[in-house]
Amino acid sequence: MQSLRRYLIAGLLVWVPLVATAAIIKFILDVMDRTLLLLPPGLRPEALLGFTIPGFGVVIAVVIVFTTGLVVANLLGRKLVEIWEAILARIPLVSTIYSAVKQVMETLLGAGGESFRRVLLVEYPRKGIWTLGFQTGAGMGEVQARTEKDVISVFIPTTPNPTSGFIILVPRDEVVVLDMSVEDGLKFVMSLGVVVPRYPPGQEGRDGGEVRPRRQAPSPGLATPIGKTVPLPVFHSLNHSGHSRNPPCAPITAVSSMSPCSTRK
Repeated sequence: MQSLRRYLIAGLLVWVPLVATAAIIKFILDVMDRTLLLLPPGLRPEALLGFTIPGFGVVIAVVIVFTTGLVVANLLGRKLVEIWEAILARIPLVSTIYSAVKQVMETLLGAGGESFRRVLLVEYPRKGIWTLGFQTGAGMGEVQARTEKDVISVFIPTTPNPTSGFIILVPRDEVVVLDMSVEDGLKFVMSLGVVVPRYPPGQEGRDGGEVRPRRQAPSPGLATPIGKTVPLPVFHSLNHSGHSRNPPCAPITAVSSMSPCSTRK
């Protein structure tokens, strides 16, 4: 029974990640492939060629995104975007959704930001209990002015679904910055803490220093191996002139529990 259980677990460890990865990739590709629905019916591949081309919508989506970025990178494109955003700002519900989504995307994808680039440890929900979080912002404006502290926003994800969670505002000096990547942090959360990121000895720390492993002290119950030379403290008996009267004790070999120095008075 133990062998059967071990083989089943080994098979699950192979197939479950593979099937889950394939399902997620298929879902993303299906969504991108629906870009063809934006084309007029007469310009779709099935109308022009008489058959469908799997994945052609993905190519169209990549071309559209790349072309849009190329256009808005120049002055004329930015002016067009400003006009477009001014029109959307006049629509009550649309303006709220559009501005919120745009701010999130600019925060996540903007260069030089701190959003989702650091994995933190926060004492939450009480002192002594540590929770894994991700820094999502700094310089909190009114919050920082009211508290008179350097406050950062930390996203605490739920497990095993990290897309939900909550935001807490924590002083910067009360968090611990970890060396693990955001990807490793998400793996830790999604696996319910089962997948622990590796932290090998000698790994480069964030400050550039070397993180050295702690040396474990020998167990007090272990005896010195036979034949091992053990240096002992040197004790001297001084005369009135201040010179040593007895020669220093030489190192002993741990063969017996008695030392020649222990018999000297």
